[in-house]
Amino acid sequence: MSHEPSRLQDALASSAQVWGGWVVGPTVIGPEEFAAAGYDYVGFDLQHGYLSDADVALMLRRLEHVPIATVVRLPDTNAGPIGRVLDAGADGVVIAMVESAAQAAEAVAATKYAPGGVRSFGPLRASLGVDPATLQARASVFAMIETTGGLAALEEICNVDGLTGIYVGPADLAISMGHRPVDAWTSEDVLDVIGQVQRTTVGAGLVAGIHATTGAVGNILRGKGFQMITLASESQALRRGAAAHLGEARGENS
Repeated sequence: MSHEPSRLQDALASSAQVWGGWVVGPTVIGPEEFAAAGYDYVGFDLQHGYLSDADVALMLRRLEHVPIATVVRLPDTNAGPIGRVLDAGADGVVIAMVESAAQAAEAVAATKYAPGGVRSFGPLRASLGVDPATLQARASVFAMIETTGGLAALEEICNVDGLTGIYVGPADLAISMGHRPVDAWTSEDVLDVIGQVQRTTVGAGLVAGIHATTGAVGNILRGKGFQMITLASESQALRRGAAAHLGEARGENS
C-alpha cells in the first residue's frame, strides 16, 4: 500500500539539495520566515536548544499549513521523546551521537509500531490520521555521525534497515579527531573524513546530510554531494540581517 509522503520526503525525492534553517529556542515567527525565504526544512534542536517537547509541539502545529518540512534533533535513542515529536507532526528525527548499528536500529525502532518497533500509538495532530502504517511510513530517521567511534561503524550503521540517512555533526567530529570545532572546515583530515562519510552514505542508498552553519560552507558541501544541508540558526540569520541593516543605516556598506 502506498502512503502520502511527508514534506521532507517530497523535498528529498525531488531536489538535489534541500536547505534547512535551525531553531534552538521558542519562537513564533522564525520557522515561518525560513519558509518565506525559500528554505526547504527547519530543524528544532532538543539536544542543544532551549526547547521542550511542548515548545516543539506548538511550533509544529503552527507550521501545519506552512510550506516547509520539519525535523527534530534529539540527544539519544530514547523512544518516548522520539515518539512524542513524531506524534506532534515532525517529518523526521535526527539522533545525535550514534556510534553503532545497534544505536541506529534503536532509533529506527522508536519510529515504528509493533511488531517492527517500540513506538507507542498516540498521534496528536488530527490531520495526520490514525493509520499506524501511514504514520510510521512518513517518519524519516537520520543518524548523526560526529565521533571517531561513529566513523568506525559507519558502514554497519548505513546497513540498518529503515534508516533514511546520515547527518554529519562537523564540530563534534573535529573535536573527536583532536581539532578545535572551528577547524572542521579548514583541517584537511576532517574534510577528508566528511567526504568519506558522504560517499559511504550515498553508496548505501541513503541521504547524506550535514550541519553547515553558513551559506558559504553550504555551497562547498553542495559541491561535495551532500543533499540535506542546514545553513544557519534563527539567531545567526537575525544577527546577520540586523548587522546588514545597521551597516546600511551608517553608510558602511556603500
